[in-house]
Amino acid sequence: MDKLRQKGVVIRALGAMSGTSLDGVDAAVLETDGVNITGFGPFEYRSYSSPEQNTLRAALNQWAGPTLAPATDVVMAAHQALLSQFEGIDLVGFHGQTVAHAPRSRGTLQLGDGAALADALGVPVVWDFRSADVELGGEGAPLAPFFHFACAKWIKATGPIAFLNLGGVGNITWVDPTHDAPEAHGALLAFDTGPANAPLNDLMLKRLGQPYDKDGALAKQGTVETGALELFLAEPFFARMPPKSLDRNDFAEMVGLVNELSDADAAATLTAMCATGVAEAMQHCPSPPTRVLVTGGGRRNPVLMKMLEVSLDCPVMPVEDVGLDGDMLEAQAFAYLAVRVARGLPTSCPGTTGVRAAVGGGTVSVPDSVRSLI
Repeated sequence: MDKLRQKGVVIRALGAMSGTSLDGVDAAVLETDGVNITGFGPFEYRSYSSPEQNTLRAALNQWAGPTLAPATDVVMAAHQALLSQFEGIDLVGFHGQTVAHAPRSRGTLQLGDGAALADALGVPVVWDFRSADVELGGEGAPLAPFFHFACAKWIKATGPIAFLNLGGVGNITWVDPTHDAPEAHGALLAFDTGPANAPLNDLMLKRLGQPYDKDGALAKQGTVETGALELFLAEPFFARMPPKSLDRNDFAEMVGLVNELSDADAAATLTAMCATGVAEAMQHCPSPPTRVLVTGGGRRNPVLMKMLEVSLDCPVMPVEDVGLDGDMLEAQAFAYLAVRVARGLPTSCPGTTGVRAAVGGGTVSVPDSVRSLI
């Protein structure tokens, strides 16, 4: 525990992320002192089975009730099985599974018990990252931007860049790497851009029994329905100034807009909605980024990437082009945030979530085996 509290000492942290796409759990090791990235360690992925996904889907948008307990069991079993494979870990960052997110009313809910996970792994676990931010007036999301700032420093960026995460929901982080700290005024602006893969995945599952549009093959065959796209852009969300965030199901009616379209046209239109939301978001950036680095599953969809290239006024590329891992970036982010929480450093600020002041979220749970030695 002393090592965790000593600022400047490098920690070998393991981060875990299960996103709104509900495909599985990412886990990755990061070496960091909570400020600078020292190195990237091993990583693993554990997919959710179809029955597990169904259990998780049943819990979406639920704040209480009988669906939450079995979904929590799925989350805990998957994380424990995956994280127990790693050795030599000082600290774990456990995000849990978001099933409901309404920061302006009911708050935010991530399933999972960090204290139980700490006892199971025998390693201190940082969890419940979002609640403190929401309690102080923040959106509670996105939380990866402080890590994006560290990544911008790691790749030695000299001008403004943007990280675009296309998971179930899209979010963007505009970074000015000339600042010394992520919480500095003007260093970061981050917010959700709109729906990303979730509506398209839901469509593919409902119509074709497939989890997603692999390589954009279906969308490539279709034509975008401009009328549906215009209705999509009329949503009040796009007129709101950032920071702002979304729940996975906030745009569930999008699928309704394409109900009468063929499979291919529906897929093309939902893909275009994702790209258009990003283009709208770019208008909020303090200055044009020199490049957009794309992470998350959406970067593997060539149709979506082409739409982004056409609609944005700067180079668009997967984060792999600068030596980062787009599959593990969010898991690495929660490893990074866990170290910051353990050392009393902020994890969000007004420019990332709209919180009133820079705040460090997260709860640190120490396993009984370690607590007895303190």
